[in-house]
Amino acid sequence: MEPQIRSFLNYLRVEKGLAANTLNAYRRDLEKFAAFASKRGLTLDQFTHSDVIDFLRTLYLRKLDSRTVARHLVTIRHLFRFAFTEGMITENPAANVAAPKFRRSLPEFLSVEEVDRLLRQPDITARLGLRDKAMIELLYSTGLRVSELCGLKASDVQLEDGCLRCIGKGSKERLVPVGRAALDLVLQYMKKSRPEILGEKTSPYLFPTRIGTAINRIAFWKILSGYGRKAGLRKPLTPHMLRHSFATHLLDRGADLRSVQMMLGHADIATTQIYTHVVEERLKQVYKAHHPRA
Repeated sequence: MEPQIRSFLNYLRVEKGLAANTLNAYRRDLEKFAAFASKRGLTLDQFTHSDVIDFLRTLYLRKLDSRTVARHLVTIRHLFRFAFTEGMITENPAANVAAPKFRRSLPEFLSVEEVDRLLRQPDITARLGLRDKAMIELLYSTGLRVSELCGLKASDVQLEDGCLRCIGKGSKERLVPVGRAALDLVLQYMKKSRPEILGEKTSPYLFPTRIGTAINRIAFWKILSGYGRKAGLRKPLTPHMLRHSFATHLLDRGADLRSVQMMLGHADIATTQIYTHVVEERLKQVYKAHHPRA
């Protein structure tokens, strides 16, 4: 089965142009699937509808939640569809397998006051403190994914136009407006901290390490989590929580859904619509808390 999986992953990388992080997620799911097939002694063309269901059952037995199991099903559906198109199999055994039912949870986000508290934590008189605050401010100001933030090039920031160029999922390019506070911090950082971090080295990246490579998204996640703890936030902070906050605060103040979709880089507006449910839920809570007849 390994040659078919390699062909499929190569297809996703070359033909579909999927990002490295997305490819890694596919690869991890397919490793579990390949291990299951090996244990059963099954090749790809021997899989039946029942075998696919048994694979999903093993995921539940490993205490994976319904959302994760559903993602694995999507992955192997794509694999079988590719194999069918390429003539590796004669029918798709995953085509009619029902997806697990799960309640879509609302994304967690910070209040405006919590964002302000978070942004007060980095010490901008320190080299790394200025870099950290510039990154956090830019993340909240633009709603970028953390991988997009870490992959930004210095040339992507268009200070005159007040926007930046971002390469998102599927290598799709988009322009994102940037707030004045974030632009001012980025400019300070580029003049002061960035040259100090690089020393004699050069780098195309906006936020490089000392050796010139892009800062690692896991490293930034840890940095952000540390500031979240210092700010006394009520829950562990993730980069995606700032992305959720960006979208929620925009909609809360009257932004239209299509504009938010474009800024977030969502291919389907249905993905963006989850944020309208967040705003609706907050309105219900305000009503219940303050209306005398609630």
